[in-house]
Amino acid sequence: MSEMHPIRGLAAGLLAGCAASWVMNQFQQMQPRQSAPAGRVGNSRHRQSPKPEKQGEHEGLHQSAEADENATVKTAQRISRQVFQHELTSTEKKLAGPAVHYAYGSVVGALYGGLAEFLPGVSAGMGLPFGMALWLLGDEIAVPALGLAKSATEYPPQAHADALAAHLMYGVTTDMLRRVLRHVV
Repeated sequence: MSEMHPIRGLAAGLLAGCAASWVMNQFQQMQPRQSAPAGRVGNSRHRQSPKPEKQGEHEGLHQSAEADENATVKTAQRISRQVFQHELTSTEKKLAGPAVHYAYGSVVGALYGGLAEFLPGVSAGMGLPFGMALWLLGDEIAVPALGLAKSATEYPPQAHADALAAHLMYGVTTDMLRRVLRHVV
């Protein structure tokens, strides 16, 4: 890529980030369930003890108490309360939680695609450093700091490893798709 095209980079990153969010969800569903506190995004930390789930249903959304909901549902609920003064119903939560997850994945992918246009070193490592940074800054630091989950120290090491693996999958997928889409968009 010899020429910078920020809009193309943003568009490719946006599409890649959205698709990578889906891949991340599929990857998480393949991970064995663990009895872990609910509340975290991106991995088994937001799963409760094993419960049957409908195919394609976002994990954790069938939980009734807000304290047991995952961070994407809590984020959707906060947005709905603060922007629309509306309390989400359980049906709305089932739609809003995944919408927050895909929107976040798409926006972060777009930022990654745009930055890669100006700073090609950002995409070094085929998206692994990107995925690791999202895990560390988002899942481990920001989510608990925003009150969307318990402190990172309250989760077992395996939950952190699962979250890291899911974010690495997201980062690699975003980077690979961004590279392909960048030449198409």
